[in-house]
Amino acid sequence: MQHFLSTTDFSADELWQFLHKAKELKDELKTNGRNKPILRDKILGMVFQKPSLRTRVSFEVGMLHLGGKALYLSPNEIGLGGRESVPDVARVLSGYVDGIMARVFAHEHVLQLAEYSKVPVINGLSDYNHPCQALTDVFTIWEHFGRVEKLRLGYVGDGNNMATSLVMILAALGAHTTIAAPAGYQLPPQILAEAQDIAEETHAEIRVTTDPIEAVAEADIIYTDVWTSMGQETEAATRLKVFPPYQVNQTLMAQAKAEAVVMHCLPAHRGEEITDDVADSPRSLLFPQAENRLHAQKGILALLLGDN
Repeated sequence: MQHFLSTTDFSADELWQFLHKAKELKDELKTNGRNKPILRDKILGMVFQKPSLRTRVSFEVGMLHLGGKALYLSPNEIGLGGRESVPDVARVLSGYVDGIMARVFAHEHVLQLAEYSKVPVINGLSDYNHPCQALTDVFTIWEHFGRVEKLRLGYVGDGNNMATSLVMILAALGAHTTIAAPAGYQLPPQILAEAQDIAEETHAEIRVTTDPIEAVAEADIIYTDVWTSMGQETEAATRLKVFPPYQVNQTLMAQAKAEAVVMHCLPAHRGEEITDDVADSPRSLLFPQAENRLHAQKGILALLLGDN
């Protein structure tokens, strides 16, 4: 049995297996209007502590496309780690379903689900990382550029769970990353150290700066995310004072390569971390990226739940 908790659990070859399966399933859907029901009679239990548009719909539709079903479990129905312990939820739920996807606050909860579950567990987001989105982003980059290795991504904004996932997967696949974040909001040293260890093996380069212009100047991809993530609402006023120099706008884009593209995992707080004229520009990959959540996650579902 295999879980999908972090991209660091997989070799580069294994990550490419997920990516190629995603491409295969996307091409099949576009060509035939449907996918083969390779997950017929399989059921995915979806545990949500945080609300989501893309995560819920993409997993639910993905299971339907592959012949299976998905069961949505809201925060109030389980009370994960509150009304019922995480190990008990894992033991009970894995007796009913063929796989579990969990979108949680504490990363420890998704680790506990995997430890006590009898079926594969997929991390749909935690406060530590967002591996499904990171796989989607690499799939989108590969689709647009035809390669991943040696490209450079400039990340501008908060050193959050999304930045963590991106620096890890890009290092594993031989792509370079520059992260520009304000002092006090950089990636934690232990995460950077782990990413550097991965990068040494693939000859990828990781740079850290407080200067957003430095991050975008050589970048092929410019990436941003919200300044205040769910669970950080009490910090919103402070963050709104700190992050405006990191807004991805036309002034910043003028410092980048003419062919550089823009990505954002969504939802976007338009007018904060990104402006409308960038988000909706020809250089934006925001909505192809959002659609690709469906295809990348179908690749994960197929390899974890299918009879491969």
